[in-house]
Amino acid sequence: MKKIKTVFLLLTILIFGSKIQAQETRIRTGEMAPEIELPNIKGEKTALSSLRGNLVLIDFWATWCAPCVEEQPELKKLYTKYNHLKSGGIGLEIFGVSLDNKKEAWEKSIRKFNMAWVQVSDLKYWTSPVAQTYHIEALPYNVLVDEKGFIIALNLHGKELEGFIDSYLKKE
Repeated sequence: MKKIKTVFLLLTILIFGSKIQAQETRIRTGEMAPEIELPNIKGEKTALSSLRGNLVLIDFWATWCAPCVEEQPELKKLYTKYNHLKSGGIGLEIFGVSLDNKKEAWEKSIRKFNMAWVQVSDLKYWTSPVAQTYHIEALPYNVLVDEKGFIIALNLHGKELEGFIDSYLKKE
């Protein structure tokens, strides 16, 4: 009986302790975006910081997330419209972070939607350390990072996302 109480106590501490820690690490606008370095589709490590100097949309998504998949054609339009601006100034880059756990499904979606932007994943699903670092509780989720690496907006979608990107790049 004493052993069961000890196990219960340890589980309680682990559960509540992790929730307290997760709330302390919630990201906010104005903060430096935590680094992400994960394998790309070829297995090569790719870092978020490699895109500094651009407006970067970190797109957290997965092939099993229907709203994420529905959003990909819109992201492609944004990428096509704003990526070319980087010659002589800053442009839009997208850093796609997949929370998939099956490489075949991830690769198939990248090909299907002709995603020309960076795609990375550790294929660890919700247990990915990146999901915990960015405190992701639901998908789709995104973070906009300025050319210096600071978070300037969280979780914008559709017209709101496009309006923000358009306004930001016009003032730069």
